[in-house]
Order: sequence, then structure tokens, then C-alpha cells
Amino acid sequence: MKNQLDIVFEDEDIVVVNKPANLLTIPDRFSPQKPNLYHQLNERFGKIFTVHRLDRETSGILIFAKTEEAHKELSRQFQEHLVDKIYFALVEGVMHQPEGLIDKPLGQHPTHPEKMAVVKHGKPSRTRYKVVQHFKNYTFVEATIETGRTHQIRVHFQSIGYPLAVDALYGRKQAFLLSDVKLKKFKLSKLQDEELPIMSRTTLHAGKLTFAHPRTGEPMTMTAELPKDFSAVLKQLQKWGV
Repeated sequence: MKNQLDIVFEDEDIVVVNKPANLLTIPDRFSPQKPNLYHQLNERFGKIFTVHRLDRETSGILIFAKTEEAHKELSRQFQEHLVDKIYFALVEGVMHQPEGLIDKPLGQHPTHPEKMAVVKHGKPSRTRYKVVQHFKNYTFVEATIETGRTHQIRVHFQSIGYPLAVDALYGRKQAFLLSDVKLKKFKLSKLQDEELPIMSRTTLHAGKLTFAHPRTGEPMTMTAELPKDFSAVLKQLQKWGV
């Protein structure tokens, strides 16, 4: 597993990683032996400090600190909303507003402990979005989160009627199939018994992170290209879903 780490940047203070989908950021509370990025980085670099997290299914940019001093400074930047966090998401439906702000408080779901929800006395949560491309039944958007709440983007878009195209917890689909866009033109090959999904995790990717280097103060922007599964979905939508 160690040689599979996608290191975007590394020096004596920080390590920036492009996290693959379906890998935990930190050890699971109930099953700490499950593969996770924290353990992999500890094996490679020694003591590592977690600065922020991504959901297991979400791919993209993550920063870790190598020293207590770097951890303290980066944590301050995140807490004071000095870090720009840009995500890319494919949502269900056609968003008519080219850009907007979702400003809704988030907290624990009242009946589902594994979920978050828009709740009256929740923590203030703000997500700005900008439409990148429209399709017939979907919209590809860029989302900037001004706060970093659990499942923020997923809950915010679901709350305005545009859940992620694939989201088993908050959306309507657990996978993205080619038949979803080709419709009647879709046919299984003779070698297939059933259709295999193009993407079977949340359609969300952390594409860009901008922060100040914890020791030098130098502005830094780290980026991660869309992974293969996400790119394949967009390619099929551009071909069939317009």
C-alpha cells in the first residue's frame, strides 16, 4: 500500500496527498485495522498529524502536518476559515442559477445518527457554488466551502433539491450506470450478464486547496485532477447526456 500513495507535495513540515476514493482518512473507530491514509503516512514518514479529513468515498487533496508546530498553525488557518477549499460535484437535476450561496445551519440528523441535516440550531454552514457544465438531467458544479462541516456539500445540495448524482446516504442512486444516460440506446454486450457501474461512490472530488505554508507563510495552491471514474462519467454525459 505504501507505494500507492499519491504524494502531491512534501517537505519537512507538511505532506499533501491526493486521496483515492474509498480509503479512510483516519482509522475507523470500530475497526481500526481497516486501511486508512493516516496509518499509511505514518509508516512512510513517521509521526503524522491530521489537519482535516475527507469522507471515505470522496477523492482529492488532503494536507497532513509533520510537526506539532505545523499542525497548530494549519489548524488555526482552517478554524479561522483562511483556507480555500474547492470541490467538484456532479449533482442530479439542472441547476438554473449559474452561481449561488447555500447558507444553512447543519447538525446531527434527529433520527439517523449516521447522517447530518439542516437543523434550526445547527452550526453555521456556508457553501458557494458555480455551474461548470449543464447536462440534460445533471449539473457539474464547482463548490467552495467556507465552513468545514461533516457531509456539508452533500447535505447542502440535497437540501436545495439537487442531491449528488451518486450518494447512497443522501441521494437517490448508489451507482452511475451508462444506461442512465444512453437510455433506450443502451445494450449489454453478449459477454455481460449484468451492467457494471461507471462510478459507484459519491460524485464528489476535492480538487483544490489554497493555504499559507505553516512555517514560511508562503501562499500555496495544491490541485488534484479528477480521477478516472469521475472523468469517465463526465465523458459519457458529454457524449450522450446533452
